[in-house]
Amino acid sequence: MTTTTPSAPVTARGPLAVRTITGEEHLAFVRSRRSASFLQTPAWGAVKAEWRRESVGWFAGAELVGAALVLYRQVPKVKRYLAYLPEGPVIDYADGDLEGWLRPLTTHLKGQGAFGIRIGPPVVVARWGAATVKEGVADPEVRRLGQLPPTERSAAGATVVSQLQELGWRKLEAEGGFAAGQPAFNFQVPLRTPEGEPRTEAEVLKGMNQLWRRNIKKADKAGVEVTTSVDDAALEAFHALYVHTAERDHFTPRPLPYFRTMRDALNAEEPDRFTFFLAHHEGDLVAATIAIRVGAHYWYSYGASSTAKRDVRGSNAVQWAMVRAALAAGCDVYDLRGITETLDADDSHVGLIQFKVGTGGEAVEHVGEWDLPVNRLLYKAFDLYMSRR
Repeated sequence: MTTTTPSAPVTARGPLAVRTITGEEHLAFVRSRRSASFLQTPAWGAVKAEWRRESVGWFAGAELVGAALVLYRQVPKVKRYLAYLPEGPVIDYADGDLEGWLRPLTTHLKGQGAFGIRIGPPVVVARWGAATVKEGVADPEVRRLGQLPPTERSAAGATVVSQLQELGWRKLEAEGGFAAGQPAFNFQVPLRTPEGEPRTEAEVLKGMNQLWRRNIKKADKAGVEVTTSVDDAALEAFHALYVHTAERDHFTPRPLPYFRTMRDALNAEEPDRFTFFLAHHEGDLVAATIAIRVGAHYWYSYGASSTAKRDVRGSNAVQWAMVRAALAAGCDVYDLRGITETLDADDSHVGLIQFKVGTGGEAVEHVGEWDLPVNRLLYKAFDLYMSRR
């Protein structure tokens, strides 16, 4: 179906001011929201220690009405920066005055030495249900999600895209499947009905495809046990399996200290923000994941699986354990993070969406990441430098 929204209201809040805020003010604002990306928490700045970081806030008079984590990446040999707001800022995109939010942000960041600004508004453009995606994968004529009619379009998302274009922002296009920053396409399992009521475990399980339900049952029958932990033993076990997965699947793994920093920073902010899920079969670790929660949004962040004992379906067992944990926490969504737009059977990325579509969720397109060149010469030089790395 196609959704419609009324014309954007004319705001009477008056002009906004942007200034630096404390981490405590920033965290308090995030806590007031039902959903905000973990990439927009103050703690994420500590994870990305190679970037200079700043918490900024939007003020309507004395009231804090928006917040963002800004990460500054320096141009080599010059004290000028790309100011990056991953999956942010956290503002009211529905009030119809995007310029009123972005203009004072640009002024502030320019004063901080930014030659360019990159944002990733967490605003949905379109959704495709699992059945639609499955049909697209099976159709040899369909190679991209965009070729399929969405189950739902967002007029609010289209408005944000239109306003960004009018304001001179440039959309970053994906290269080789994924964008340089955060993915525009994600896969999510809604944990509430369209009326806002919480779904039960039985309802979510029923929404999964037959293979997923069979594999979850098979893992249970085989005796796969899933436990949770945040201790160093779990960290080391996860990382060893993650390195094994990287070797098998031919990607470069992050080092163990990265995950230690990530765990320590996020859980210092909220004790249950970061959790390891470990699936064992007869004492062998067969699958492991990292879950992150901010408010009512629950993410599957990283995953690993053993090449041995694939038949006990540890990956399905650990995913189901995370879904159940998200439901128990009263979350609105279980987010499996990025997918590519491809539905081409010959593309190596298509297996990822096929795995995720079995959960019965939906593919979600966000507006993506956008750049505003503040100093065009430096922006072009930085763009060239990054392309050659």
